[in-house]
Amino acid sequence: MMEWIANHSKTISAIASIGSFFIWLVYAQLLYHNFRRQRRPRVLINRGKSKGIDSLCIVSNMSAESIFIEHIIARLDTSHGSLLMDVTEFERSYQEGDEQGNNQQDGDSEQSAQEASSSSEWRISDTTRQGPLGSGDFLHIGTFSEVIERMARRNGISLDGHWPSNEQLEFQRLTLSIIGIYGSEDHPIGVERAFRLHDANGECALVPERWDSNRLSSRRQRHKLRKLLNRISGEDISEQSTFQPPSDEESRNKA
Repeated sequence: MMEWIANHSKTISAIASIGSFFIWLVYAQLLYHNFRRQRRPRVLINRGKSKGIDSLCIVSNMSAESIFIEHIIARLDTSHGSLLMDVTEFERSYQEGDEQGNNQQDGDSEQSAQEASSSSEWRISDTTRQGPLGSGDFLHIGTFSEVIERMARRNGISLDGHWPSNEQLEFQRLTLSIIGIYGSEDHPIGVERAFRLHDANGECALVPERWDSNRLSSRRQRHKLRKLLNRISGEDISEQSTFQPPSDEESRNKA
C-alpha cells in the first residue's frame, strides 16, 4: 500500500490540490452570498389590519441596516391619465410657536418647559414620514383609501364612497414607491408595489399585482432614482401628472 502511494504521489497530490481548490471555492461562494445578503436592502410594502381599500399601508424594513426614507410617491392611474403625489408629509403641518403654547399656559416652571419641548418634538416627528427606519422596524402611511382621497381632493375629484362621482372617470391602479438611502451607500434605493382597483359587488377591491414588492436596486435603477430625487427637490412632482378631467362633452355622450 505504501509502495503504491509512493509510486502515485504526484497524482494523489494533484487530486488533493484540485479537491482543496473546490472546497475553498464553495466557502468563497458562501461568504460572498452572505455578504450580498447583508448588503442588499429589503423593504416591503404590504396591507395591514385587513385586505381591502381601508387596510393600512405598512412599510417594513427587513434589511440588515437602517434605511433613511426620503420620499414616498403615490401614483394613481385612471381612465383619464395618472395622478402623482408626494405623500411623505402628513396633511396637517407644523406651525411655529406650538412648542410655546404649554409654556404660556403653565407658567415658566422648568417642568412645563420640558413638557413643552418633548411635546414639540413629538409634533415635528408626527408631521412627516421622512427619517430613518431601523432594521426590523415598520411604519404605516395611513390607509389606502386615505391616500386615494387625498390625491382626489388635491386634484378636485369628487368621490362617491371610494369611487369618482363622475361615471366617465375610473380608478384603475394605485402604485406606491419609496425612495431612500440604505446604510452608508451614496446612491439611493427604491421599492414599489402596485395594487389594482376594481369593483367587487359595489365595494372597491384592492389586489396586489405581484406577491412581493419590486426592489429598485440595480445600478441603472439607482441612477434613475438619483435623477428623480434631483427633480423632486426642485419642483412639485404633482406637476408631472398626466391626468385630464373628463370633458362635459364626454359626460353628455355617456348620458
